[in-house]
Amino acid sequence: MDDDLINRIIDSIFKTLEQENTVVPILQKELAETEKSINNLIKAIEQGIITKSTKHRLDELEQRKEELEIQIAEENIQQPQITIEQLEFWFYKFRRFDFDKLEHRRRLIDSFVNAIILYDDRIEFHFNYKEGAKELSIDEIKENSDLFPLTPPKDKRCDLDL
Repeated sequence: MDDDLINRIIDSIFKTLEQENTVVPILQKELAETEKSINNLIKAIEQGIITKSTKHRLDELEQRKEELEIQIAEENIQQPQITIEQLEFWFYKFRRFDFDKLEHRRRLIDSFVNAIILYDDRIEFHFNYKEGAKELSIDEIKENSDLFPLTPPKDKRCDLDL
């Protein structure tokens, strides 16, 4: 429910997303350079400088431009770009949740956690993220949890006076 926290989380996610895909910015830079070269050749042609070489080079540049646009589109399909507005919408929709309802709590957890695997000596959390595995030992959980004092006693005897 904290706007500042949500904005910090969104900024962090957006920075991470920008860093993840390094291919698209390189392709966009190359596309811009190709378009600049095409514009320069068109200016030269407008000034009357036209030869077989300029025509051939213009064809090469236009073909390269098409290839770059296709590569950029393919990269964006493989890893769609998310806007800040989409992230804000996604986070702010959790404000409508009633956390007293089991279904709303499940939806929140399902949004972030893919799987939890319980072992004898550790718990493994798999998040809905590319590098999403986090492993916690039972000792780490005991140190950081307030639930362990609530566990039943280890002694199974019952000393009730009836």
